Amino acid sequence: MAVLPRRVARVRPLPAARPDEQFFVASDVPGTAAGGDTWTVVDSPFPGSRANTSSPWREGWRPGRTVAQDRFAFLAPSVPANVLGMAHNTGRAGRALPPQAFHKAATSVIGPGEEILLAPGMARVEPEAELAVVIGRTARALTPATAREAVFGYTIANDVTCRDLQETDELWFSAKSQDTFTPAGPWIATGLDVSGLEIGVALNGTALEAASTADLGWTIDEILVYLSSVLTLHPGDLVLTGFPAATSPLSPGDTVVCRVEGIGELANPVGAALGAESRAGSGPAV
Repeated sequence: MAVLPRRVARVRPLPAARPDEQFFVASDVPGTAAGGDTWTVVDSPFPGSRANTSSPWREGWRPGRTVAQDRFAFLAPSVPANVLGMAHNTGRAGRALPPQAFHKAATSVIGPGEEILLAPGMARVEPEAELAVVIGRTARALTPATAREAVFGYTIANDVTCRDLQETDELWFSAKSQDTFTPAGPWIATGLDVSGLEIGVALNGTALEAASTADLGWTIDEILVYLSSVLTLHPGDLVLTGFPAATSPLSPGDTVVCRVEGIGELANPVGAALGAESRAGSGPAV
């Protein structure tokens, strides 16, 4: 069954009734079109996930009510149990290797506008703009024929990576799971044809060389089949599909924008993690 194009976002009212308040809103208008700043409150699109339930309904925030975009702040589009990425998926050459994936800490996820924090001693930290799959239902042992049934929609993710830690940590844990290293959002696009979308990064207003989802070595169906052969995917999980475009090192004070055609832009400032101890080149004795 075809899914109608729609944007769905997880948001926090301004002002919020409590710090953890969250609701879901939807719009049938593309983000770049006139009138795209009016949304409708909807039920959670992840009914099987306690982390993604809406807060208690209150005046002005009940299903069917319309809200203007200036009345809320965008959060990361879901609260995932798992954040998974496809390794070596920067181009067709990646198919020369067996499929491999990495796990990012769910606590590394932040929303649009939140600060990416760089710890002292990190020599080279780079952004990676990626098309991210948002899982809509519990799924295990998917096949090429059933893989898309697990997809609720797609969002933008920034797979921030510390290259010097990546060189010394062969499992990439310290390079990719730092707090704030997975910005995601600003919304989920449903009913999107993702076969040839332009992907790119802009750093401080300068666009770097872009690429396309068509350049990825492993397809979305193949990625989901592989991942679900290893573990169960849960509603709200994020699957990062790979970064085929150009990147550049980040520094405190920068602003990085990740762009995916058909979805929009994900912008985050970059700052220094004051008081954080350097993790580069250090660790427990083994």
